[in-house]
Amino acid sequence: MKFRRIIYTLSLAAALGLSSCGSDFLGTPTDSRVELDSTDKLRMLLVSSYPQNNYAWPCELMSDNMEDNNAPDDDGLRYNLSPYDRGDDEMFRWEVCVSNTSSDSPSTIWESHYNAIAGANAVLQVLDKWESEGQTLDATQRAVKGEALMIRSYCHFILAQVFCHPYRGDAVNETLLGIPYIKKPETTVKPMYQRGTLKETYDNVRADLEAGLPLIDNSLYEIPKYHFNKSAAEAYAARFYLVTREYDKCLEHCNNAFGGAEVDASSYMNTIFQNLANFFYISDFGKFAQGSDKARNFMLIATYSVAFRHFAGSNRYAVIRDALNSTIHGSSPAWSNFKWKNSNGKGGTFVMHPCFNGSCGINGKSEYGNYYAGNISEQFEYTDKIAGIGYCHVTRSEFTAEEVLLTRAEAKLFLGDINGALEDIKIWEKARRSCPAAEGMEDEFRDLTIENIRQFYVDNDPGYGIAKTINIDQVCPSNWSVGGAEGLAMLQCIQHFRRIEMLHTGMRWFDIKRLGLEFDRKIGKDGMDHLGIFDERKAVQIPAEIIAAGLQQNPRLTDTETKLQSSSSYVFVGN
Repeated sequence: MKFRRIIYTLSLAAALGLSSCGSDFLGTPTDSRVELDSTDKLRMLLVSSYPQNNYAWPCELMSDNMEDNNAPDDDGLRYNLSPYDRGDDEMFRWEVCVSNTSSDSPSTIWESHYNAIAGANAVLQVLDKWESEGQTLDATQRAVKGEALMIRSYCHFILAQVFCHPYRGDAVNETLLGIPYIKKPETTVKPMYQRGTLKETYDNVRADLEAGLPLIDNSLYEIPKYHFNKSAAEAYAARFYLVTREYDKCLEHCNNAFGGAEVDASSYMNTIFQNLANFFYISDFGKFAQGSDKARNFMLIATYSVAFRHFAGSNRYAVIRDALNSTIHGSSPAWSNFKWKNSNGKGGTFVMHPCFNGSCGINGKSEYGNYYAGNISEQFEYTDKIAGIGYCHVTRSEFTAEEVLLTRAEAKLFLGDINGALEDIKIWEKARRSCPAAEGMEDEFRDLTIENIRQFYVDNDPGYGIAKTINIDQVCPSNWSVGGAEGLAMLQCIQHFRRIEMLHTGMRWFDIKRLGLEFDRKIGKDGMDHLGIFDERKAVQIPAEIIAAGLQQNPRLTDTETKLQSSSSYVFVGN
């Protein structure tokens, strides 16, 4: 297997004098790579050692947050729209993606995360060398080591979420493929790696996380939000322990991310809803949502991505139908039937629930277009303004207060504190009640209670695939339980709110895997597919170029095993 070797170079300016040109030439180093011989150089290297590509689009495409405009709707109508990229067809069908290796593809997820790991390993190698020579690391160097360990742990963790099966406990993880855990910079051409087991992957992720977290020091950074600052590191630890179902540790790190269990988490919630009157363009929402000055943003990652163009075009795959009604337009035990003003100056209203994180637009027509929001707003970097060319960037709010709050609610629920879980989701919901754009409300806000949560999710099916059967105990057996019907309803509520909160981020796909969710998918004119609890396709196939280099691929369903069913005849409707 081969990984791209990262070489850090400095441009050399050779000032050759007439009288000493020979000696100057002979004294010029033949190796122009930067020598990592100072703490400042290590810090500078870590600035570029975060993933530069985004996992949002392919993960959203595989999840139940997207549907096919070209499949028939409930009235039998279908359309004739093209995908943004041919790779979208493959990802939507949970097939191997071979048609796209550029931005927002499995190939760039793999490459960018291993590139970030290479940078972290270069830093750790130097620090380990200094320590082996008897040097005691000072406070700054220890903080640098902590950040490098967190980057290495986090990048491998994300790669495992995408390219491996979900965490299933030590016994089953011993039988599942992991991903190569790289701890040293490459020093040979075409090194060969083994994937090892998923247990080995998670053991290494845990070791780096637990070694790095105590070393994090916010004073190291000028703008902490673009680094693994203390809150971000704690939020990552909480996400890790949620996946491994260590709810006591998860709760501890959620509290630490907020600064303590006694801290009022409501002060960290998104305030975008109080500023809607000041926004007009979708980019206004993006600039606000991705601001480094916002308390809710624990860590931001700047990525190269065209995800916004996938969402904001009249493309084949979109947030429509059930996906729309279970996220942007959906109801809950706390709200329903809210109408908002159109911002186009033409009057009229549209339905959008008050908890969606920002505002949304639509490209196309309401019956087949694509709804999109400011949380994936694009920033364009011009390399030539006259030619109009450059790079598309999307800044990820990778760790947020809202995710931590909902993670804490789930941890409390499994630890037997159903009332504590209720209080946390009420904080999340109440933070969205300031809606200056809302008008013509046909229903009032209702306070969340255990009773109305049970009625909404368990006693009465809310429809649209909101309350899918949760099979978390089948995926990863645990001694923890949510209890009876009230606990199950609360878990349904938490996963529903997480789905709304993290729409467009790709996180829904990770929840589908760890919760053991399954669902049917309409594909094209008469295709139907089903994603099962233990479906092999939940582990995205590693890139073809990596397989060609010798790394073991994920097992996949054969053509005869895929259950693509033919449906009845439909009416075709053109553009």
